[in-house]
Amino acid sequence: MASRSSHLEEDLSCPVCCDIFKNPMVLSCSHSFCKVCLEESWKGKETWECPLCRRRSSKQEPPCNLVLKNLCEAFVQEKIQRPSAGSEVICSLHGEKLKLFCQEDKQPVCLVCQTSRKHSNHKFCPVDEAALDCKEEVQTALKPLQEKLKVFSKVKLTCDQTAEHIKTQAQHTERQIKDVFEKLHQFLREEEKARIAALKEEEEQKSQIIKKKFEEMNREISSLSDTIRALEEELRAEDVSFLQNFSTTLKRAQCILPDPKTVSGVLIDVSKHLGNLKFRVWEKMQGTVQYSPIILDPNTAQPCLLLSDDLTSVRRINTQKLPDNTERFDYYSCVVGSEGFTSGIHFPPSEAEVPDYQSSAGL
Repeated sequence: MASRSSHLEEDLSCPVCCDIFKNPMVLSCSHSFCKVCLEESWKGKETWECPLCRRRSSKQEPPCNLVLKNLCEAFVQEKIQRPSAGSEVICSLHGEKLKLFCQEDKQPVCLVCQTSRKHSNHKFCPVDEAALDCKEEVQTALKPLQEKLKVFSKVKLTCDQTAEHIKTQAQHTERQIKDVFEKLHQFLREEEKARIAALKEEEEQKSQIIKKKFEEMNREISSLSDTIRALEEELRAEDVSFLQNFSTTLKRAQCILPDPKTVSGVLIDVSKHLGNLKFRVWEKMQGTVQYSPIILDPNTAQPCLLLSDDLTSVRRINTQKLPDNTERFDYYSCVVGSEGFTSGIHFPPSEAEVPDYQSSAGL
């Protein structure tokens, strides 16, 4: 069986390359060759001769030998599928076991490939030795990749932790902003309430003054009206009666009352309430807040340092779990502080260090 297979392989081999035919072309002399082998043999020649019998060919592009091509493909496929599952890999060209490794082409070959023109003057070694050497080479190249994978995994973990820390930072900072503005709003509400109360108090005082003046004028008008009516009645009386009361009537008529005085300073002192109101509120607000020339940066604080909510003081605690960002001190108990301005002239940041014997520090 093996002998028949060997003879069949010889019949299906190209006489030029001695390998199984690939794209066999048939000449007019009935000899067949691989297309590549034939083109290589005819390269640079003016006449096209058969590489075996030297008979001239009438065509530069001979037809493909389809029958031979199908036989070669079937033979190679049958040899590949012949071994049982788990057996050694078979050469796709010759159907033989791949026992050698070509060091020039970097691929396993069979014993027939070793003697072929394609592998002429090539160096070979057993497959198991080549596999051992190649595995060692790959293993050596694999180690840096494995180390790099650890680095990437560490950075990915840092990114995950940083993302969570960003959320925590945003939530905590949002609460602090709301607390600060709630205090400011509370101050403004109380200030508004106090100033409106002062306005209402002045309104009440001025209204009372006008009310008293109004009531006084009512009394004066009523008294004067009564006097006028009495004198007018005397004028309408009989002559004898009028003359009898003339002296008294004249005295009443000649009683001159002083002119009423207008009340001054009874209008609301608008300028007192509205003049520079924003400035006076802002000035008063300054007494309720404290300004710190140096603000500590929590993103640079060493993990054993805890900053106050207003970022003006720091104290030592047990190590916190914080992102390992590049700005953060990881050895010295330090934190970066800078001037609390967002515009204008900036000075270089300074570093605050909390000594080991000191539990807290403030700015």
